[in-house]
Amino acid sequence: MPDDLRERIRRNPRDWRIEDVANACRTAGATCTPPRKGSHFKVKHEAASEILTIPAHRPIKPVYIRELVRFLDALPGAAP
Repeated sequence: MPDDLRERIRRNPRDWRIEDVANACRTAGATCTPPRKGSHFKVKHEAASEILTIPAHRPIKPVYIRELVRFLDALPGAAP
């Protein structure tokens, strides 16, 4: 994830859309899969055993955005 986007997300975990989440995942090498049923997107990476679920409801709660940043920071090659 580009450092400027990561820092913007980290500084302000409010008012992010699912498109922003998908873009952050894509740039970090993770996949953000849309739901087949329901409303939760699945975020995963081959190097992580965890699968993160994020609801697509607006607004996305800050707790989910913080979890996304934690997940992406834990990926191999991610800058702190």
